[in-house]
Amino acid sequence: MSQVFERGDHKIFWGDAIEVLAKGIEDASIDLLFADPPYNIGKDFNGRKDKWNSDAEYLEWCYQWLDLCVRKLKPTGSLYVMTATQNMPYLDLYLRNKLCVLSRIVWYYDSSGVQAKRYYGSLYEPILFCVKDKERYTFNADDILVEAKTGSQRRLIDYRKAVPAMYSTKKVPGNVWEIPRVRYRMNEYEEHPTQKPLALLERIVLASSNAGDLVLDPFSGTFTTSFAAKKLGRRSIGIEIDEEYVKIGLRRLAILTHYKGRELKRVPRVYEIAPQGQRALFEKK
Repeated sequence: MSQVFERGDHKIFWGDAIEVLAKGIEDASIDLLFADPPYNIGKDFNGRKDKWNSDAEYLEWCYQWLDLCVRKLKPTGSLYVMTATQNMPYLDLYLRNKLCVLSRIVWYYDSSGVQAKRYYGSLYEPILFCVKDKERYTFNADDILVEAKTGSQRRLIDYRKAVPAMYSTKKVPGNVWEIPRVRYRMNEYEEHPTQKPLALLERIVLASSNAGDLVLDPFSGTFTTSFAAKKLGRRSIGIEIDEEYVKIGLRRLAILTHYKGRELKRVPRVYEIAPQGQRALFEKK
């Protein structure tokens, strides 16, 4: 059974994603849906292990919530889906029969950790961008322009035009997005093992929704999707099964200042140089 918290245009469901999607979200009501589920790779989410008994069980679970997500989208809605590289081909093939896959995005980031030594370590995560109707969907190209390095830095001339002119200095991003991961020392870091960067969600929200639209994230984690939606003047619904992560959402969206008699506040994090040059983390209580 889910619990609902709401203030203004923003709502949080504390409960299971499939249950809430099935019973708590109106069909054909969502303009933009961003889904970043557990990847089935063994991450620990406050004691909940991100690991199914088999790949087949994991995929069957994914297909359940994907079907519900498709139902919840408006005819003009957009769906962005993430998962592990080894699982994305299955979700891609599954969704092709239900939606139009417009882009297969690579979110690329550098790694500061230990990389694989006997194979090529992963430095990216895949994202599918899908729509219900490829003739009717939101895509605000002018809101997400980035620097066109060839045009702006090299100042090249396009001689194919009737009147030769410099290449444009701005362009719509391609399908490889280089955005740093959220790390411990970043200001936006929350207590979550797979937090996605605000810059990633801002690009998605800006591109595929308009002011006042309704944005849904069924696996909210630190509620970055909802936070981006609020910042950019959209409405939001976030679903999360873990109580500690729900508390992060309540604080970030300013839905509550206190929870069960305790103030919701972020714990400041301070880093100092430890002996032998190692980096140590101290939390101020």
